[in-house]
Amino acid sequence: MPFISKDWRSPGEEWVKTQEGWEKKKVLECTSQRYPALNNFNNSADSQQKSWSEGEDGEKTSESGNRIPPHCHITIKCTREIAGFNGLSEAVRRLDFSSAVRDVRRFNYICALLELLLGGQKLTHLPGAAQKLLLSMLEQLADQVATSKQNLNALRALVVALSALRDAERRACWGRPLGSRALWGHHDDAIDRINRIANSINIQEPGPEVVPKLHDLPEECIREILLRISDHRDLDAASSAWSVMSDLCSEQRLWRSLVRYHFTAQQLRAVRHPATDWRATFHRLRRLYGLREDAQFAETLSLCRHCKCLFWRSLGHPCIADQCPEYRERLREAGGPLPPHPVPPAAFLKFFSL
Repeated sequence: MPFISKDWRSPGEEWVKTQEGWEKKKVLECTSQRYPALNNFNNSADSQQKSWSEGEDGEKTSESGNRIPPHCHITIKCTREIAGFNGLSEAVRRLDFSSAVRDVRRFNYICALLELLLGGQKLTHLPGAAQKLLLSMLEQLADQVATSKQNLNALRALVVALSALRDAERRACWGRPLGSRALWGHHDDAIDRINRIANSINIQEPGPEVVPKLHDLPEECIREILLRISDHRDLDAASSAWSVMSDLCSEQRLWRSLVRYHFTAQQLRAVRHPATDWRATFHRLRRLYGLREDAQFAETLSLCRHCKCLFWRSLGHPCIADQCPEYRERLREAGGPLPPHPVPPAAFLKFFSL
């Protein structure tokens, strides 16, 4: 006999009215502080049923009143037993990307993700809700750059890609991007706001009363700063900014540390010989093997190998390995839990049909 719910046409999802439209309740679990309607909903009797529960080993398995860490379950492979579809807008909401733009550790990850979507013109092929969400996230990113006066070059690169995307959409002769004219009118207004924010940013040099300045630091301190740079383009830009930095950027020590950071010893032995300097070796290795994808990110998304869940490493997630004593015991007998797998921006987009 088939199961008949209150509405047999519904999969059983609960929907909540937000400022951006109707959204699934499960998608907004991690971002309830952004939506007053959801906060009112959480005050109902159903949301009061959560409580602390003690496992056999005395560990707390669930919390009441505490915010759930941002996480998103991903369907890795569809089978006859497991059928699923990963939605980009749902993943962006559940992972709380809007708050991530205000975190200095996750800022570069969000920039790289937006750059991939804008550069390949994948944004125009997304559903309207996902387009609005990503443009809203880009506007929040612009506000963050305007407030902090940092990462201005990253914002300018995104604005240039966004303007090129809009120009290509206006020049289109055959076919149109997904969405109505009203939707793209909304997009044009958002793009204009982002451009106004980017054009209004003005970074001024600190006054004479602010000491010490970079030029006042000893050469040893400048060298230590340069040794912590992982992008060769930043070294090239630094060498053109100041004569002292130009001299330091020509030192073999800096490029040797950069080579050892990006490449393995086996890759190094395959190409290097005594007659080659470290700077030339770095660029040769870069052309052969490419750079580490996670080199420019202080933090990336991670994929839990046990519950197939995406999460931010620093925030954690409710994992089955922590909540189920039987599963934890089986993991211990199998040799221990597996470490999470890092997910760069390009790998993150491969989870979705773009």
